[in-house]
Amino acid sequence: MRFGFKTSPQNTTWQAMLDVWKAADDIELFESGWNFDHFYPIFSDSTGPCLEGWSTLTALAQATSRIRVGVLVTGMPYRHPAVLANMAATVDIISNGRLELGLGAGWNQEEADAYGLDLGSSLTERFDRFDEGVEMIISLLTNETTDFAGEHFRLSGARCEPKPIQRPHPPICIGGTGTKRTIPAAARFAQHWNHPGGSVDDWRAARDVLWAECDRIGRNPAEITTSIHLLADAAEPGRTAEQAAAFAEAGLDLGIVYVPPPHSPAVLEAHAAVLEPLLG
Repeated sequence: MRFGFKTSPQNTTWQAMLDVWKAADDIELFESGWNFDHFYPIFSDSTGPCLEGWSTLTALAQATSRIRVGVLVTGMPYRHPAVLANMAATVDIISNGRLELGLGAGWNQEEADAYGLDLGSSLTERFDRFDEGVEMIISLLTNETTDFAGEHFRLSGARCEPKPIQRPHPPICIGGTGTKRTIPAAARFAQHWNHPGGSVDDWRAARDVLWAECDRIGRNPAEITTSIHLLADAAEPGRTAEQAAAFAEAGLDLGIVYVPPPHSPAVLEAHAAVLEPLLG
């Protein structure tokens, strides 16, 4: 089992997040660092402070040199896919080839309504747009020009230059557990699938759906890294280690330690100490 960490840029300060990421860059156990893509805090007071995810990630990429960096995950409705492809290529270059490209269909109705963003009139439309967007992003990052005529997006001789360092494109991480659309999209497009959280049994059931979908389309599921969030416990890091051990036994590839505010390098360091024996 391998490990990453995540600091959501909500209810925190830039300096606190920066301190954690700089510390993590020196902790060998953590291979990747993640933030999220929301404009309002989630699962808390939505009127609180929330730094924009991709701007923050770009700065954190410059402040680190070893860990891989990513947004877990980017809401597709928040930016045109062609704009997002250019952002991803640029951050991959800035980070010297360390970007993990997290993508999701989006869900936060409150912030979408406040900003006039269209999540889609139905879940079917939302996921149709998501599939089109992922396909476009892959083509823009890979090919010299892209022509695309979908139901929701169109491109005509579109370019994305310069290309990212990682070829054919940065690894794509698709997050979510929906068995009808999200997991099939992960089987089709992703190099990494993230289960947001839940029990080992929940994760194993969703993983089995992913494997079945890979079998259906003729893809080797071993090509897809599986991950889940592990909530950091500042008071008792051993609890996080127990949770990680259970997922490791079930076959999880990557545990992403979710560090809640107040963000402190000490919390990350304490968890690294208890998780080290689980590396494999």
